This record gives sequence, structure tokens and C-alpha cells, in this order.
Amino acid sequence: MNIPLRRLPAVLVLLLSVALHAPAASQSLPRSTPEAQGISSAAIRDFVEAADKAIHTMHSFMLVRHGQVIAEGWWKPESADKPHVMWSLSKSFDATAVGLAVAEGKLNLDDPVLKFFAAEAPANPSEHLKAMRVRDLLSMSGGHDTEPKFSFETGPSVREFLAHPVAHKPGTYFRYNTPGSYMLSAIVTKATGKTVLEFLQPRLFEPLGIERAAWATSAEGYSLGGYGLSIRTEDIAKFGQLYLQKGKWNGRQLLTEKWVEAATSKQVENDKAPSGKNPDWRQGYGFQFWRCQHNAFRGDGRDGQFCLVLPEHDAVVAITAQTGNMQGQLNLVWEKLLPAFQAKALPADAAAHEQLKRTLGNLLAHPARAKK
Repeated sequence: MNIPLRRLPAVLVLLLSVALHAPAASQSLPRSTPEAQGISSAAIRDFVEAADKAIHTMHSFMLVRHGQVIAEGWWKPESADKPHVMWSLSKSFDATAVGLAVAEGKLNLDDPVLKFFAAEAPANPSEHLKAMRVRDLLSMSGGHDTEPKFSFETGPSVREFLAHPVAHKPGTYFRYNTPGSYMLSAIVTKATGKTVLEFLQPRLFEPLGIERAAWATSAEGYSLGGYGLSIRTEDIAKFGQLYLQKGKWNGRQLLTEKWVEAATSKQVENDKAPSGKNPDWRQGYGFQFWRCQHNAFRGDGRDGQFCLVLPEHDAVVAITAQTGNMQGQLNLVWEKLLPAFQAKALPADAAAHEQLKRTLGNLLAHPARAKK
């Protein structure tokens, strides 16, 4: 039976309106106390204070354990509702669009890159360029010896990428390559008719309750792919939790388990750094995700943006910052948080939890250090 709204009491009309337009209860991750999820408030406070002292400058921190947010803080003037630039953490979202397009049959990981760019391809493409596949771009092993130059303001160029010499057989040589990530964005658009931002909106952002996601576009009209995404700290945590849960969200399989496994596994060796230097950049690379020490994986971005997933501890760490000491950020997680994770819940500690909340509620960003 349909009852006209004009015949309903005003209060009931208001309640119906609120119910129809209010965000779903699942929009925010559930909250809990650290002790209830097997880690002490004191250990988290030790991490936060150490990060505040050692890292210039932290912007936000969120810790999720067993699917529950157990600690969250923002260094003022940052705040929970303020979107933050992700820099290269955008790449992991870019790759997720590829995974979704593959699942829908829009493209294949073994499709040649040139399949999508007949008009932009060089007149006489090299054998290596003809052999370059989508999966090679995903694993940063497209075959370039050097990263093609590009402007951060206008974005990379498809034609310039395809004109850049491909010195190595694709799939055999790791070279971090932001224009390669941009090409993935362009491929998604060629295959689906939508920018990566548009494509992800109903498939990822809306189901996770990620609101107001913004992604800058290139002069060519594609989402920048390798950078340019802006979202909130909790959005980072939700994304990590989705991958921790092997692509499942609220009982719905958003990403295939096959994709999650491939994206977060080592697809290519990247051990080029001098021994002992930046060990978390020497553990292998997946599909726009880095492997880490302690069997963890992450998406990360310039200046210290992190979506760190620790499967063995059922935990996700989300961090935003403006620092050049990214290995230092990870070292603090390994030193302060990792040893504190316990398999079972700990006794409640109201005093320590209150201290932690006070610490998290009174954080103030340090001035960014001037570049020398």
C-alpha cells in the first residue's frame, strides 16, 4: 500500500527522510579497545610518542586489529574528515581497478599493452614493446631501463611512454615506473569507457563507504593512476582491511581471492639497494603493492603515506605524513607494535587506555623541515 507523504505525520516524514538519506551503519569501521583486541594501550602510546618525536611530520595514524579500529589520531590541523593526498599509494587503488576490470572480462593480464593504443603506438614498435603486457606494467617490469620523464602537473603521456626505449625483455627487470601506472589507468579507461575514479566508484568506493574520493586527471583526460588520489585516513584502513579479508566486505566478494593473492605476492625481485639499506624496499614487488619484512605487504606513497597489512597479526596500519624517513616509519611499527600483538584479549586497562586517548587527542603537527 502506498501512502502519500502529505498524509503522514510530519515527524514520521522526517524520520523516513533521515532513514533514506543516512549513510549505512557499515560506513565506518567498528571501534574497540586495544586490550580487547590483544594489544596494550601502553604499547600503542609508546609507538605514537616515538613517531611524534622521530618522524617529521606525522599527520595521522590508525590501527585496526581483528577488523576493529583500536587507535586513531590526527596531528592538528589534520582531522578525521580531511582528505589527504596519497601520492603513490594511489597505485594500489589503480591496480585494484585493473583487477576488477579483469574479473568483469574487460581485459586480460596477458593482453599486450599496444592492443589498447593503436593510434598512439610508434610506427615501428620494438619487439620488447610489442611483448609488453598488462601484468608487466602491474609488476613494474615493463622493460624500461629508466623511468620516462613526465610533469607532475600535467601528468605522463601515452605517446611518450610508448616512444621510450624498452631496453629489457618485459617481465624480467624491475624499474619503479609511475608512467607505467598511468598506462594502467589509461588501459582501464580504454577497456571500460570510464576513468579509474568513475570505474571504482560503484565497485570499490561506495561498498566501502569511501566518500568524496578525488583523483586528479592528466592533460589527456585519464586519472593519473600512479598518484593524484585524495582520501581520508579511515578510507586507507578500509582498503587495507578489504585486502586483509581477501577481497570480501560485509559478506560480499568485491575482489576475487585470486586477484588479492596475486597482487600482494612477490611477482618480481627488486633487491637492488645496498645491503642493509631500506630493507622494506628489498622484499619483492607484487601488482602495485610492495612486499615487506615480517610477511606483510603495503601500498605506500611519497612523504610517508602507508596502507600496511600484517596478515599474521590480522592487523592494518594506516598512516599519513610529510616525511622523508619512510623506512623509519616502518621500523617503528616493527619495533613498537609488532612485538605487542597477542593472540588473545588482554585484561582491561582503563587507566592506560585513557592515557592513550589523551595522547592521541593532543597531537600537533611539527613544521615541515625545509629542504636543503
